[in-house]
Amino acid sequence: MVPQIEGVLSLKKMLDHLKLKQVSGLKIETIIRLSRFVMQNNYFSYEGQYYHQIRRGAMGSPLTLTIANCYMFFYEQQIIRQINNSGGLYFRYIDDIFIVINWPIRHLMKQIDRWNKFDENIKLS
Repeated sequence: MVPQIEGVLSLKKMLDHLKLKQVSGLKIETIIRLSRFVMQNNYFSYEGQYYHQIRRGAMGSPLTLTIANCYMFFYEQQIIRQINNSGGLYFRYIDDIFIVINWPIRHLMKQIDRWNKFDENIKLS
């Protein structure tokens, strides 16, 4: 799951990457402030008790889904280049990754270990 602060930063990075100044009449600054507020103010109830979620995004939230896609987009760029340059295929659905590549298992395991060092919040197996 995507950390709150880094997730909002990845949304900002994506909006900058797309060179957007506004979305549906909202300035990027406003979108980021609102996103930060939503990510940091998730509450839920469990067995009659209310809890404030202080880590990661809320599962099932449309904003968390968008932020996860932005976060993964930047995480995966180097991996995609490496897979494509090796004649492999790379697919992702939100945070599920599927790679088809003709590498010896030892080399693949080394690469997975290397990719796992890119971001402590994402673990490939």
